Amino acid sequence: MRGTGVGLTGRTVLVTGASQGIGLATARTLARRGSVALLVARGAEALDEQVERITAIGGRAVALPADLADADQIDALVARVLREHGPPDVLVNNAGVGRWLFLDDTPPAELAGMIALPFGAALHLTRAFLPGMRARGSGRVVMVNSPVSRLPIPGATGYAASRYALRGLTAALRLDLRGTGVGVTEVIPGKVSSRYFANNPGAEERIPVVARLIPTVSPEQVAARIARAVERGRDEVVFPWQLRAFEVGGRLFPGLTSYLAWRTGTRR
Repeated sequence: MRGTGVGLTGRTVLVTGASQGIGLATARTLARRGSVALLVARGAEALDEQVERITAIGGRAVALPADLADADQIDALVARVLREHGPPDVLVNNAGVGRWLFLDDTPPAELAGMIALPFGAALHLTRAFLPGMRARGSGRVVMVNSPVSRLPIPGATGYAASRYALRGLTAALRLDLRGTGVGVTEVIPGKVSSRYFANNPGAEERIPVVARLIPTVSPEQVAARIARAVERGRDEVVFPWQLRAFEVGGRLFPGLTSYLAWRTGTRR
């Protein structure tokens, strides 16, 4: 489905998880297309370095360090953005964490962190910026989600639950905002060649064998898809095509898809 697209030139775009991977590639891509990129992540030094690099290639960017797992820091971030930049034209909810573990192997604190990022951060940031977007009558919220929000796998229960929650938020929000001029885009890439698996040891080994047929994509490819979806007003982007085929198969033949994920996935 398509809604109203948002031109990127001169627009203010806030990207979470912007110090590396998909978030950084997205910030760079949107800045190259004329946006003012607001980069959000925990590490201030890393953000400052990336802002310098974006500025060096003629882009405009601002570093906004914040831990989005902390409600007080979210509130402070929102207040600063509204004060200095106004409500963003585009909000890219990309930040996320979480090892792939069986539920009873997941420490409670780590489980809480998986809920906070991506779901909690996306929920609260979107809620805070929506009034300004609706009052303006334009804007787009982008949710970067995982294939497990469509195709759950064994041994990644807390992670999958948070991603399913993000999927539910996306679907409900899209209905809430219909006719307001504010659109919602969900982007679901396959495996991405970022530092995610290095940062979450043991997760890569839990990818079911059947899912390894899906090619790996780069952060830059994801960023290009995000930019195109924003400009064209796309509601959903699932890629590469092999992942889309699996996703369609999961809807048409849920029992078979679940069996293959279990049969070729992690088991105790």
